[in-house]
Amino acid sequence: MTRLIAAFFLAALASFPAAAAHRTPGAAPEVTAASINASAPSGKNDSDPSLIAKAEVLLDRDHFSPGEIDGMNGDNYRRAVRAFQQANNLPATGILDADTWNALISNALEPVLNPYTITDADLAGPFDKQIPVDLAQMAEFRGLSYRSPLAELAEKFHMNMEFLRKLNPRADFERPGQQIVVADVKALNLRAGRDTFEAIPPNNNEGAAKESVATIVVDKPARNVRAYDKEGRLLAFYPATIGSEEKPAPSGAFNVRGVEWNPDFVYDPKFAWKGVSVRQKLTIRPGPNNPVGLVWIDLTAPSYGIHGTPEPTNIGKTESHGCIRLTNWDAVDLAAMVRRGTVVKFEDEDSPVSPLPGPVSERRGLETKRGQP
Repeated sequence: MTRLIAAFFLAALASFPAAAAHRTPGAAPEVTAASINASAPSGKNDSDPSLIAKAEVLLDRDHFSPGEIDGMNGDNYRRAVRAFQQANNLPATGILDADTWNALISNALEPVLNPYTITDADLAGPFDKQIPVDLAQMAEFRGLSYRSPLAELAEKFHMNMEFLRKLNPRADFERPGQQIVVADVKALNLRAGRDTFEAIPPNNNEGAAKESVATIVVDKPARNVRAYDKEGRLLAFYPATIGSEEKPAPSGAFNVRGVEWNPDFVYDPKFAWKGVSVRQKLTIRPGPNNPVGLVWIDLTAPSYGIHGTPEPTNIGKTESHGCIRLTNWDAVDLAAMVRRGTVVKFEDEDSPVSPLPGPVSERRGLETKRGQP
């Protein structure tokens, strides 16, 4: 049945390009499932949203996260291209040239977009249509879930919400059985809890992460987080939001203390966040819209962690409150690969993505410097 659905879907895509001949000359290229799956660089279409979206999916599959898949020629996309180029010994321009494209598609056997049928589980909720920005009001909620099925499905498939809607202009995202097209990436594994959607920890998952991360590099100037195995081989690259001017991330080497899935967030007035004027601790309940998202990777640097975010669009573009923010799906991916004792190195100067020199299995994270909480 799956093959029949896929065959029908691909046959339908084949009829789409004919309509492109009727576009008004000079109009911006229309972005459709067909245009994305069929796109390839010509030397003149570097900013074509269809080409960028296809490259974003291929990068995501290859563990070079572009953040949200949105078809936009933004910083996170260019950083992922540059990291892929460095890892493949290509000129690190951040531009999708022919050599980069050939390396990217070398193992790409499947279309980058696939059909997906919305299930009852997707629509089960609970959903929180209105989520306050005030922490004291947040603390009154029993959970901080997605605002809508559209928001949940976008995050599940690593996509910008408006981009997902654009690719499915006639879809009813609240109807079970509705077929849509989504990015063919490793879907964020979610379950409906009593008060919110939750990430499923890897020990409850078939196919839990097989790779183990020995060292995490937090590149502060370049705004990325990289994961390496014990031999120094790069396992994953993620765009990140790292610290702020008033509360910078620490420097030096630390360790992972542990991982908390679907965490509460406890706000202490001593954090002194700008615009927050509470005098007592607040506990914000779990959920994807919790200030630290779906998972918290606790570090031996006091009060610091690597975590998810309720605002994936802002990753790499805005300041955090001192910690290291990833998209929820990237934070979940990294959390599934770390263990207690994994070394976390904060670097003050931009460094290449290339493999770390020599085995790192015996290295230890030393708390050399500490930043502000």
